[in-house]
Amino acid sequence: MAAANAHYYATRDPLGAGGDFTTAPEISQMFGELIGAWCADLWDRAGRPDVAWVELGPGRGTLAADALRAMASAGLTPEVHFVETSPTLRAAQAERVPTATWHEDLSTLHDDRPLIVVANEFFDALPIRQIVRRGETWHERLVACQDLLFLPIAGKQIPDEVIPEHLRGAAPGAIIETSPAAVAIVRDLAQRIATQGGAALVIDYGYEGPAVGDTLQAVKAHSYANPFDEPGERDLTAHVDFGTLGIAARTSGAQVAGPIGQGAFLTALGIDTRAAALSQRKPDVETDRARLVDDMGVLFRTMALIHPDWPQPAGFA
Repeated sequence: MAAANAHYYATRDPLGAGGDFTTAPEISQMFGELIGAWCADLWDRAGRPDVAWVELGPGRGTLAADALRAMASAGLTPEVHFVETSPTLRAAQAERVPTATWHEDLSTLHDDRPLIVVANEFFDALPIRQIVRRGETWHERLVACQDLLFLPIAGKQIPDEVIPEHLRGAAPGAIIETSPAAVAIVRDLAQRIATQGGAALVIDYGYEGPAVGDTLQAVKAHSYANPFDEPGERDLTAHVDFGTLGIAARTSGAQVAGPIGQGAFLTALGIDTRAAALSQRKPDVETDRARLVDDMGVLFRTMALIHPDWPQPAGFA
């Protein structure tokens, strides 16, 4: 999964009508503007410190451009840092946010000031491991190649002690997913926030696990596809386990708000009011609002990591 997605994102812009999928910032400016307002509000109530603004996996830079415009109207004009490895997407981001600084990973981010971090549809593309139940035993799920065809197979047996106790008796064929990469990044973020100050906002589709279920999927040309066909030529994702990420954040020193549904979060931030204001010059804004709140709003979850001494973030009642 890691190898396939590294090639996929490095060789194309996958977003929009001509790509494979559309994300919330590409649907409407309201999404990025409300994220920017959320950041500015938190910064203001924290005493207006000198912060760096970071986005993980910024896509085309659309969310950042909209968020920075909203933040500037509230007096927040921070340094902008993008964690992005794709040369193609870096070029698109530079067109929208030319003042940004780019990073390959979190290791080169500032360590001397608070960070306000946004990660929208970032964690779903990180590689997962799957563990499958065969009879009375659990096995790591691997991928075999036969005559240029990639197929999932059951590999070595996994000790029961590795499996969450409440899932050990699952039915044969059951699958448990883990993402060590996602946990490692959340731990890094939480440790930085606990040490330096700041917050991180994570928005993605997911669930509160650990739980049983096979969520690995592929998308090509806005339709679901076989994730084992044409590796590197389609977007591979898996649902994000917010329960496990929340535990990782708390044990690394951050406080956690949420997760709550994206629809509830955007509504609490005032998307209805913003849509009404935009409707005077954007006739399709109600359709866009419904997609963000009603369609994506049910599946997508929102969670915040916060420094223990920072104020409670908006939107998490």
